Amino acid sequence: MLTQNKKWQKLSLLTIAILLIWLKTNIVYQTSFDIKIENGIQQFILWINPLSSVLFILGISLFLKEKHQKRYILGSSIFLGIILYANVVFYRIYTDFLTLPLLFQTSNMSDLGSSVKELIFWTDMFYFADIIILAVLIKKSPSFIKYPTYTKRTKRIFYIAAAGFAFFNLSLAETQRTQLLTRTFDREILVKNIGAYNYQLYDLFLQTKSSAQRALADGSKLTDIVNYNAANYAAPNKDMFGIAKGKNVILISLESTQSFLVNREVNGKEITPFLNDFIKESYYFNNFYHQTGQGKTSDSEFIVENSLYPLSRGAVFFTHSGNEYHATPEILNENGYYTASLHANNKSFWNRDIMYQSLGYQRFYEIEDYDVKEENSIGWGLKDVDFFEQSIQHLKEMPQPFYSKFITLTNHFPFVLEKEDKFIEPLTTGSKTLNNYIPTVRYQDEALKKFIQQLKEEGIYDNSIIVMYGDHNGISENHNKAMGELLEEEVTPFVSTQLQRVPFVIHIPGEKGKTISTVSGQIDIKPTILHLLGINAKNDIQFGSDLFSKEKKEFTVLRDGSFITKDYVYTKEICYDKKDGNPVEKDLCTPYIEQANEELDISDSIIYGDLLRFYKMNDGRLEIEDIEME
Repeated sequence: MLTQNKKWQKLSLLTIAILLIWLKTNIVYQTSFDIKIENGIQQFILWINPLSSVLFILGISLFLKEKHQKRYILGSSIFLGIILYANVVFYRIYTDFLTLPLLFQTSNMSDLGSSVKELIFWTDMFYFADIIILAVLIKKSPSFIKYPTYTKRTKRIFYIAAAGFAFFNLSLAETQRTQLLTRTFDREILVKNIGAYNYQLYDLFLQTKSSAQRALADGSKLTDIVNYNAANYAAPNKDMFGIAKGKNVILISLESTQSFLVNREVNGKEITPFLNDFIKESYYFNNFYHQTGQGKTSDSEFIVENSLYPLSRGAVFFTHSGNEYHATPEILNENGYYTASLHANNKSFWNRDIMYQSLGYQRFYEIEDYDVKEENSIGWGLKDVDFFEQSIQHLKEMPQPFYSKFITLTNHFPFVLEKEDKFIEPLTTGSKTLNNYIPTVRYQDEALKKFIQQLKEEGIYDNSIIVMYGDHNGISENHNKAMGELLEEEVTPFVSTQLQRVPFVIHIPGEKGKTISTVSGQIDIKPTILHLLGINAKNDIQFGSDLFSKEKKEFTVLRDGSFITKDYVYTKEICYDKKDGNPVEKDLCTPYIEQANEELDISDSIIYGDLLRFYKMNDGRLEIEDIEME
């Protein structure tokens, strides 16, 4: 009897590994991710969901001999630990979960530098505590560990039980969120319901599916898309159409710049004094949103140039750089413009050297075109003041009219700045990131001031329209508490969505300043610029509208499925009244939900299927394979 009790007290290494990963994953769920739980069932689902994938993955060891069992269990635990930890680090800055396309963007890693250092702490070794325990157990082989030989019947029962558990998990999740696996744009919902590891497997399936879509696509799908665009086209304002015809375009991407900074003071000092003044003599859109996904700055470039939505997974610049596009640079090339992008970073970062060819840029001024030294660099590279100063010479060499895009760098996470470049003191909130963000924004503002002055001195200013836009948010939801201190209000999902507003400024020589409160987004920039230059965008496949059009609808969709109208904000499946920020009946937002999802789905189909390769313009007629449309 005593012998039987001792035998019963023994545990297999497989059981210990499963329990350790399950326990660790649940601890990480609670401490490292901000997963919203609405009821007890959702909490139960979150608690059990790591098991369905862990049982399947580690269960393979049942078929191995003792020596190989040890190696496989330890190796699988390391693999799962790396996946979990990679998501933790990514979540710390983006409040999001990794996708497979992002994991393949390794060419960006060499440039992350200080950003990665800010995201990794010595205490992170505890994320691998289970692996250390397993390694010690394998090395020491204590008496309470057993390595049984499993019979075919045992293996069969194990996997039937694992499959049944996975089905139970998914079925229970479906009671909380119907059509769960179609909500691929909301990764938090997927992780909450199917687990972090199953989510990565599902993402692998989605990646395989998207790769197949191009091979199976044909031009017939474009007919409905063209009709949809035609039905939603906003005719240009006759007073503004062609008002900047023949002028240069200077497009400036303001790194990580949000609208709450504009006209705000801290400690009695303006954060953006130059921008505050520049707005007064420009068209300023104060209800303008970024619409980026995981691609961040590259996503904003994609949206601005194409008036298409970015993908919900990865960055289009990486995943679909070989597609056919009809982007602003290509259109302007056809209309006598010289097109160039200027960015003092490695040309391969975000795959720009490849993607810019697809967009139609004639020239890319990258790091090799700048004098970059240790004394004029910080953080991600060349300081903005030096970047703009050195870019003036490039502008002077360009044939006119030109379309030039500038991508700033200094106001980038982790928001590092040297003492001599601080024009305002850091904040003293509970967030180091937010505290340091304010001085780098102020520095960027000073760089803009000097650049505009140099444009005037070189005689470029009066013959150019200057367009500035924030590329994406700089402060993620991880810093909501500190943001609440600055804003002096609680950062609810409604407030968080409003914080996705970024500055959008259009300066046209001879035009007086005006603030326009139309709900709008980055997707509206392409048709707005083209119409100002006198180029009709009616025949383009796009989802934006001319911001000066009297027919412009106040409806802006964000990449996560949230949207904003004149009266409502819809996010995280809650409808809010814009006047007071309070939740209202969801029915008030329902008419827009279908349209938001439809636009995102149509845009995705264009990118995944590379559908624009079937779309041709010939003598004013649209040709889609054998179909012709007036």
